[in-house]
Amino acid sequence: MQLLTILSRLAIAFWVGGASLFTFVLTPIIFTRLPRDQAGVIVGHLFPAYFRWGLACGAIALITRFLLKGKEGVAATLILCAMLCLTSFQAFYIEPRAVALKKEIPSFESTPKDHPARKAFGKLHGISAACNLSVIAGGIALIVLP
Repeated sequence: MQLLTILSRLAIAFWVGGASLFTFVLTPIIFTRLPRDQAGVIVGHLFPAYFRWGLACGAIALITRFLLKGKEGVAATLILCAMLCLTSFQAFYIEPRAVALKKEIPSFESTPKDHPARKAFGKLHGISAACNLSVIAGGIALIVLP
């Protein structure tokens, strides 16, 4: 039982740590050091692996919680399920649509911000950012919950 608890908490810590590193360190560095279009291409290539990482860590954490048969608490399991739902939404809905929209935008540096595809991309980006921050916040809550 103790091993399952440790595995669950490690999976959550790796998920939140990876998301925080990607969100607050890696992406800002890439966008401040490279031209906008080049940075977008690089980060776009990283997103599939980023989402797979979150889904894998979340699946491990959820499986271990089910094996613990509720000993970790219902609230914690609900938070974890919400985190997985948000990550799945990003991976399977937002990300593919963002990729399609990027194909309609020749350059983020020269395409006007009021261009319909840029506006739609910006909306998706905002939703994705909110989902991402919610996942990080949920993970922090799970780490500090008893």
